[in-house]
Amino acid sequence: MDLSDAALLIAAGLAAGTVNAVAGGGSLITFPALIATGLPPVAANVSNSVSVFPGYVASVAGSRVDLPRGRELWSLLPTAVVGPIAGCVLLLATPARAFELVVPFLVLGATSVLAFQGPLRRLVGHPQRLGARRRTVTAHTMVAVGTVYGGYFGAALGVMLVAGLALVLDATLARVSAVKNLLSAVVGLTTLVVFALFGPVNWAAVAVVAPATLFGGYAGARLARRLPQVVWKTVIVAFGTAIGFYLLWRALT
Repeated sequence: MDLSDAALLIAAGLAAGTVNAVAGGGSLITFPALIATGLPPVAANVSNSVSVFPGYVASVAGSRVDLPRGRELWSLLPTAVVGPIAGCVLLLATPARAFELVVPFLVLGATSVLAFQGPLRRLVGHPQRLGARRRTVTAHTMVAVGTVYGGYFGAALGVMLVAGLALVLDATLARVSAVKNLLSAVVGLTTLVVFALFGPVNWAAVAVVAPATLFGGYAGARLARRLPQVVWKTVIVAFGTAIGFYLLWRALT
């Protein structure tokens, strides 16, 4: 790795940490940057998943005052551990081409859920009208789907988690995003352990990107708390749509 590669990865890590804290999808900055330094796709994806973990931790620190209190949040954490393990196994066991073709539709689907949150809430029921059991099952289902995806690829993990949680949590987007940051950190820690043991991690690249995501994640979380809800939702939907079509373009060209 030469000096220009290191500079590219530092800039990408700072930007990705900030974007992950605000909207999710920062891996779409670091992943192409890792590819640009010469890493093959699977090694870049695995190294990227390990690199962004410090940024997730910093995002939790920056948004901790918005985390809801109570057992309901903590009960989601076991699901957030099992999900990414399944996603990691799926990534290491399936062809790279399948990975490229499936991911864009997952991202666009998650973005659509958030964009049409109002109509979907009328269809599935507002969280205030859901029974406790149904709300718990739905929340775990949303977290399971999002975290399996997070272990499989990870880019736009935040968009997927916000989209799913916003349907079942009767809370502001700031509070939903704080939950998203905590779950993302759990996913990040789980993927770090799995890929460190079994994946082709490029530790030199991780050593450059990871500290940068740490600073970016904390700054992004502080910025996110100051954004009006309508602006926040617009940013997430716009970014998720851009990510989805970018991935689709990459898969088809």
